[in-house]
Formats: sequence, C-alpha cells, structure tokens
Amino acid sequence: MVATPIGNLRDITLRALDVLQASDRVLAEDTRVTGKLLAAHGISATLTAYHDHNAAKRAPGIIRQMAKRGEVVALVSDAGTPLVSDPGYRLVRAAIDAGVPVHPVPGASSVMAALVKSGLPSDRFHFAGFLPPRTAARSTAVAGLRAVQATLILFETGPRVEAALRDLAAGLGERDAVLTRELTKTFEEARRGTLTELADGIASDPPRGEIVLVIAPPEAERWAGDVVRDALREALQTQKLKAACAEVAEVSGWSKRELYALGLTLK
Repeated sequence: MVATPIGNLRDITLRALDVLQASDRVLAEDTRVTGKLLAAHGISATLTAYHDHNAAKRAPGIIRQMAKRGEVVALVSDAGTPLVSDPGYRLVRAAIDAGVPVHPVPGASSVMAALVKSGLPSDRFHFAGFLPPRTAARSTAVAGLRAVQATLILFETGPRVEAALRDLAAGLGERDAVLTRELTKTFEEARRGTLTELADGIASDPPRGEIVLVIAPPEAERWAGDVVRDALREALQTQKLKAACAEVAEVSGWSKRELYALGLTLK
C-alpha cells in the first residue's frame, strides 16, 4: 500500500518511487490520476483500475497473481494513504488470508496534515471519515460522536459542508473547529472559528476543493468533590502523586494544581 501526494507532487517518498518502479502492477483508483503522478517522476508501470465498482470482481485474480505467480502489486489511491476512505480494505484482507505479505509504504495523509495545521489538541484524535449525506442519518452519526473524548477529524465536500457544520453544531454543541482545504496545494487554506461561525462564513463564501474538518474535543465535565477524591485515592494506590494527578485531570475537569493540593491532604 503506497501513499501518494495529496496535492503537491513532490510529497512522495524515495521508497515509494522505488516500489512503484519495481512493481509488476500498480492498482489505481483512477489510472489517469496515477498516470500523471508516475509520468511526473519518470516511472513506467503497468496500471490497472481498482475501485469500489470493480473490486469484488477483480480481487480474486489479483490475489492469484500474487500468491501463485509471485507478482509484486502496489496499491495506491488518487491521493494520500490507501484504505483511508478509499477502496482496498477487502483486497488487503484477502491477501493476508492467502498468505501474501502486505507492506505499508507510508507518506502523505490529509488527516495528519489537517490535524497538525489546526492547532487543536493532537494527543488524542478520532477519524470519522465522511458523514452520511442525508440529514437524518447524519444527525444520528453526529450524536454517536458527541461523547468521544478526542479531537474529531472528518472529510467533507464543498456542497455538503455547510449543512454538515450546522448538524455538527446542533449535535456536538458549540466547539472550536478548523476547516482546511487544498492542503499542500497553492491555495491551501484554514478557516477557524466555532462550528456555527464556520457555517455562517460558508454561506457567503463557499469553499471549493477537498475539505478536512478538525473539531476540538468536548470540555470535560467537572466531577463532584467526593467522586474526584475517590478517583485520586485509587490512583495513588499504584502511582506517585504527580502521575496520579495527571491521570485524573484528563477525565475529571479538575486541574492538576487542584488535584495536587487535594492529593496532599489525602496523603
């Protein structure tokens, strides 16, 4: 599985170029897109279309070529890391079941690029892919994300992003968010604000291109004093005071300083 650039053609690793050049076959979501990438780097390769519409029919033959003939096959998506909201999972699963070695060739990822550009917490994040296009299903999906204690990352399209942002605001509550678009390209952009502010801005200035939304995690609800005291007392049974305070602070809504002072009284 070979990661390809998400915009800037120079965002490809030397190892990826070596693998693509040495492969017997390159499976591409759109052979025209991958053909341009290969041509830009002077690579000649046999391209085969592999996408959602032909995957079930084409996969068995590909597996036979690898398992019985020893072919080296490279799987790429139009942009970024294969299998991330792209076809390929079933092929990888089938290869593993057939005893065919599977190797990732890491590289560009719009998920990681958006996260590090956003300035939102990056220590814990949840990638949710695309939300459903229909309102009812989208609202249900958003409700399922409400309790996730992590920064949320989603893909969206220009025509649907305003409605998605408004449903996210209704379902998650007002949170800080960053809308990124055209990552690594000439017109790379990041719009920042609350979910509603971003939706209002889109109404007058619709974004174009591929969009990645990054949404701040929910603020931790502050635990009652007796609850946090019990939690800290339990943590102190196996950890030193500083580490115990840090652990409880992540989930309790109490600051490390408050917990440290409380911990001194418990000790």
